[in-house]
Amino acid sequence: MRLSNFFLFCFLSLLLASTLNGCRHGDNTISGKTVFRYNESSGITSLDPAFSRNQANIWAVNQLYNGLVQLDDSLKPIPCIANSWEISKDGLLYTFHLRSDVYFHDDASFAGGKGRTVNASDFVFSFSRILDPKLASPGEWIFGAVSREKSTPGFVAIDDSTLLIRLKQPFPPFLGLLSTQYCSVVPFEAVDLYKGDFRQHPVGTGPFHLALWKEGIKMVLLRNPKYFESQKGHPLPYLDAVAVTFIVDKQSAFLEFMKGNLDFMSGIDASYKDELLTRSGTLNPKYEKKISLIKAPYLNTEYLGIQMDSKKFNKSNPLSNVMIRRALNSGIDKRKMMLYLRNNIGKPGTAGFVPSGLPWFNQKEVYGYDYNPELSKKLLTDAGYPGGKGLPPITLTTNASYLDLCKYIQSQLNDLGFDIRIDVTPPATLREMMAQSKVPFFRGSWIADYPDAENYLSLFYSPNFCPDGPNYTHYSNTRFDQLYREATVEINDSVRGLKYMQMDNLLMEDAPVIILYYDEVLRFHSNKISQLGCNPLNLLNLKYVKKTIAD
Repeated sequence: MRLSNFFLFCFLSLLLASTLNGCRHGDNTISGKTVFRYNESSGITSLDPAFSRNQANIWAVNQLYNGLVQLDDSLKPIPCIANSWEISKDGLLYTFHLRSDVYFHDDASFAGGKGRTVNASDFVFSFSRILDPKLASPGEWIFGAVSREKSTPGFVAIDDSTLLIRLKQPFPPFLGLLSTQYCSVVPFEAVDLYKGDFRQHPVGTGPFHLALWKEGIKMVLLRNPKYFESQKGHPLPYLDAVAVTFIVDKQSAFLEFMKGNLDFMSGIDASYKDELLTRSGTLNPKYEKKISLIKAPYLNTEYLGIQMDSKKFNKSNPLSNVMIRRALNSGIDKRKMMLYLRNNIGKPGTAGFVPSGLPWFNQKEVYGYDYNPELSKKLLTDAGYPGGKGLPPITLTTNASYLDLCKYIQSQLNDLGFDIRIDVTPPATLREMMAQSKVPFFRGSWIADYPDAENYLSLFYSPNFCPDGPNYTHYSNTRFDQLYREATVEINDSVRGLKYMQMDNLLMEDAPVIILYYDEVLRFHSNKISQLGCNPLNLLNLKYVKKTIAD
C-alpha cells in the first residue's frame, strides 16, 4: 500500500469509528454497535438502482432502496412498499396499493433536509426514468411488456397510494420482474439535484443509508432509524452498520475472513476450496466452531453452447449433426466431474436447461443426458465416424477460470474417439465472440435475471438471435417458438409450466447445449452472525441479520 493510501485508509477508519461512537481496538468491532463487514473484490460502480446490473451493485443497492414487491427466500413475491395488489383476469392491469409510512432517507435535496413520504407518483417517475433513452439504463428491458401508448400510458398514479401498471400483453413473470433492483423507487428531488452524481449520492427508502464511500477503499452504510418494516414487532434492521471493503485479491480477502476481520464470504475460489471444504462439499470440521456454511440452489446453469447457424458454419462442421451433439452430451461423466473438480458444489446437469431452484425443474418429466459412454460410441458410429475415425477436430473455447473443467471434458471425450481441442480466451473477448456468432463451441453460463423459466428458455427463442438478443447458439425450432409465444401470455401457472417443460424437452432432443451443472450458492459466515438466510438468486439481504458482539 502506498503511503498516501495508507494515511487515507487510517483517516477513513477514524471517521467510521467517530461516526459510530468509538471502536474497540484489535478486532474491528464497533463498541456497543453491530457492524456487518464484507468484501467486494469486483468493486461497486454505482449506487443508482438504474445501473444495478451486476451482483456487486445489486447487493449494495438492495440495502439502500425498496420497490413495490420483494421476494422471500423461496422466490415468492411478497409485499414491500406495496401492501397489496390486484391483477386483472386478462393479466393486463396491475393495481398496487402503497403503504403510507414509507419515507425517503433524510437528504439535502428535501426541504429542511428531512425525507418525505413515498407516493405513487414517485414510482411513475422512477419507472419512466428507467425507460428514458437519455439515461441509457441497462434495465430498460424490464418494462418491455408495459404499454407505451400515449392513450393508454403504462404507469398511472391514481392517487398518492394507488399505482396502476398497464401491459400491452400478458406477461406472467412481470411481478417477479418488479422485485429487481432496477424497479426501486427514487425521489425526483435527489435526481434533479445530483444529476450524474446520483450514483454516489443515493437517496432511497432502504434499511440503511450511505454514510461514507471512498471508491476502491471503503463503504459504510448506517442503520435507517425510520425504516418501515419490522420482524415480530421489532423494527428492522437489527444491525447498526454495514462496512464494505474492496480487496481485489481473493486470497487476501479469504485471509481477512479467517482472521475474523470479515463476517461473510460468498462463493469459493479454487485457491482455498480444498482448505474450507471436504471432498463431498461440507465445511471442513476444523472450522465448525468459528464459521458456518449455508448452501442452496443457485439460479445459474453452466453449459457448453453449440453454434447452430448453418450460414456461419457449414454442414461439414461435425457439430451440425444432431447425433454428434448427442454423443458429446452422453460422453461426459458429470457426477464424477462434480465430485473431483467442484467438491460437489452444484448438481450434475442431467435434466434440461431450466435449473434446480425453480419450480419448473423436473428430473422426471424433462429429458436429459447422463453418462453413457456406450451410447456415445454408438451415436458416433451412426453418424458415420466409428471410433471417431474421420471425425474432424472440434475446438472448445473457454476462459482460464474454467480450464480445469474443460480439460476434464476433453480427456473424457477424446477417450471415446473425439478430437477435442481447447482454446483459452479472455472472458470479455469470449463474450464478444459469442455475441457475434464467431465461435462454434463455447463454455457459457446463464444466471437468472428474474425467477421464471421463461428467462432461461428465452435464450433459444429464434427472434432473440444475438447480437440483439441472448440466443447465442442461434437455435431455431418452429415448435419451440410456438410454445414460447403461447407460454409468455398464458396466465394459468399449471398450463404455462407444462409448456415450459415441453420446450426444455425439445432443447434436449435437438442438443444445442451440453448442460454441465446447476450451480449452488455458498455462503460462509462468522458464527457471530445469525439470520443471514439464502436464496436462489444469491441476493444479499441484511435487514434481518443479527450479530453478537461478545466473543
